[in-house]
Amino acid sequence: MKKVVGISLGAGEEDFAIDARFLGKRLSVRRVGANGSTAEAERLIRRWESRADAIGLGVVKDSYTVGSRRFVEKASARLVGLATKVPVTTGGRLNDILQEWALRRVQAKLGNYFNNAKVLFFSGRTNYKLAQAMSEFTQNIEFADAVLTLGVPKMLTSLESLELFAGGAHYVEDLAAAAVRSAIPLRELARLALRRAMREATVIVAPVHELDRFGAEELARKTIVTSTVNDRRIRAFKEKNVDMVVDGAPVLFGRVLGPSLLDAMILAATGKAPDEILEDDYLEIIETLKLEPRIVYPNGFRRVNRFAFVIHPLSQEYFKIVKPIEVLSQVSPPILMDTLEKALAYAPPFVYSKVTGIKSPTGVEAEGWLISVGGTPKEIMRHGPEFTYRRLLDAARMAKKLGAQIMGLGAFTKVVGDAGLTVARRAPLPITTGNSYSASGALWAAHDAILRLGLVPRPNHGEKVKFKAMVVGATGAIGSACARLLAMVAEELYMVSPETAKLLALKESILKETPDARLFLSSRADRDLPGMDMIVTATSGAGKKVLDIMKVKPGCVITDVARPLDLPPEEVAKRPDVLVIESGEIQLPGKVRMKNIGLPKGVAYACLAETIVLALEGRFENYTVGRNIEWEKVREIYKLGLKHGMKLAAISGVNGPFTDADIAKVRKLALAARAKAAAAAPAAGKPRAAGPRKRAAAKPDGAKATAAA
Repeated sequence: MKKVVGISLGAGEEDFAIDARFLGKRLSVRRVGANGSTAEAERLIRRWESRADAIGLGVVKDSYTVGSRRFVEKASARLVGLATKVPVTTGGRLNDILQEWALRRVQAKLGNYFNNAKVLFFSGRTNYKLAQAMSEFTQNIEFADAVLTLGVPKMLTSLESLELFAGGAHYVEDLAAAAVRSAIPLRELARLALRRAMREATVIVAPVHELDRFGAEELARKTIVTSTVNDRRIRAFKEKNVDMVVDGAPVLFGRVLGPSLLDAMILAATGKAPDEILEDDYLEIIETLKLEPRIVYPNGFRRVNRFAFVIHPLSQEYFKIVKPIEVLSQVSPPILMDTLEKALAYAPPFVYSKVTGIKSPTGVEAEGWLISVGGTPKEIMRHGPEFTYRRLLDAARMAKKLGAQIMGLGAFTKVVGDAGLTVARRAPLPITTGNSYSASGALWAAHDAILRLGLVPRPNHGEKVKFKAMVVGATGAIGSACARLLAMVAEELYMVSPETAKLLALKESILKETPDARLFLSSRADRDLPGMDMIVTATSGAGKKVLDIMKVKPGCVITDVARPLDLPPEEVAKRPDVLVIESGEIQLPGKVRMKNIGLPKGVAYACLAETIVLALEGRFENYTVGRNIEWEKVREIYKLGLKHGMKLAAISGVNGPFTDADIAKVRKLALAARAKAAAAAPAAGKPRAAGPRKRAAAKPDGAKATAAA
């Protein structure tokens, strides 16, 4: 029976011994700890070199490659060289394979887990191959080599800077270490720099024993990439609220075997010297033994994905949330506020709010940042598209640095120029305009509202709903998607847009998808308004009047998804018998914490909700960009929203959410107005409001109608 000894600088209380058959050989394996003493490790090497067939040294690997240069770790190489009678290995090559495999396995199994993660390597030099692999998924990487070896309170932020550092530090490391030991202020600054970097990181790559001295302040909610994590350290990570541990070391014979010990077992079983083991040998052994890296959740499954979303002020009134500007607005003439509005359009982006507490029923969480740019719709439309592109790209760079994995465009930032295509092409992270969920939310809210009013007869199975719908702004991004979906369910659909040629093309496209659709086209809304049961306004008219609300049928549901609104409060107030809703608001899952965005707590606009849904799903891709929305995506994002706990928020109007009493009042006024109109009309000139309309009036209202649906 061959003997294998693993000598570790770790605690002796964790020693163990096992006898096992490994690669067809009987091995006696034991682990011996040196309790942090290099002198004791030297003594153990001398003691066991004449008794063992192979020794594994649990120290930093004795050599490593950074860029095109190979370096020798002098302290480890000296320990390896002490034994002359037996093969000795630090397991460096095997460790590189196992850790990179663990990294790639997590990325594949959990789906885009490391995309734009903020990663801190304690040592980029000894983990250079792993850093190269990580750089495929994120550029947000920092290396603490200068801090930990030279005591310089500065992080390296790229592979290139790491390569330059490795070439120079190798020659001055010993001298610098002595200087740092005698310079207490510099040493303290280096310590603070490391702890700050740990707090800001989402992923920390470090030897497991080097994390023992840090607490929850540095490790809470982190992902730890390391090797050889035993049960004691898992318990410690649990107490420190660590989210996930990625351990490259496999479990064999009921023990977590470190790469150095496992490599020594391979040497003993094969009878080869360390330099005779090839990469193909390792691959064959890993497959033969069915070795697997470990993913451990010390506190149960937890995953937090990150997003950013761009907002901007919709008018001068939004500037007044800033106290100095509010005071200034009360004493200044309007021209000064106009000047301020123009000046703030040039302001750099800033983080308006951190968003936390979003949690899907699947267990996945999301957090993010609302990033504000300064232009109002008036200023955005006054400048050329490139003006806004530059500010959005600045916001995207800020979002990437923060660690966001996808960024959404809100309000007018998503209609400028080519509606996100250029920004998506040039941004350093995926982009979505949110228009797919805006379209979905518009119809979701409209459907709920029309059911709660109870003024439209319910269809028999397989029939279309007997109502007339109109989409104003039908050729726009959201409007065209709404039109495609309404064509499938409405008895008649009226599409309105000044872009007449686009209307003709849209009609032709819809009829290919829904051949039995009854479609009517117009460049103006007023002609057909009186007959509509539902109207969706989705223009980008920036406050221009798009329809005459006085011509709308009593009881009509108007869904206003334009931002700014197509129907201002003073217009809505003229028709208390019409239900005007601001569609697209979604109730987010979890205990959401973010600053006020003009909606009830925990409620978000659908375009923001789309960004959050994609983050929760781990779909870090350009999703909705451009002016042509794929209605398949409208349907998909709706289903994904349900999966992750999104709900339609209470239907809101210009004065806030509608209660059941509010909707009942609209219904009552609408029925009264219809009855008055029917009575005033000549008996011979108007058909009686009987049949379906009369039956609809008898239907349950409010929550009963919704429950029946």
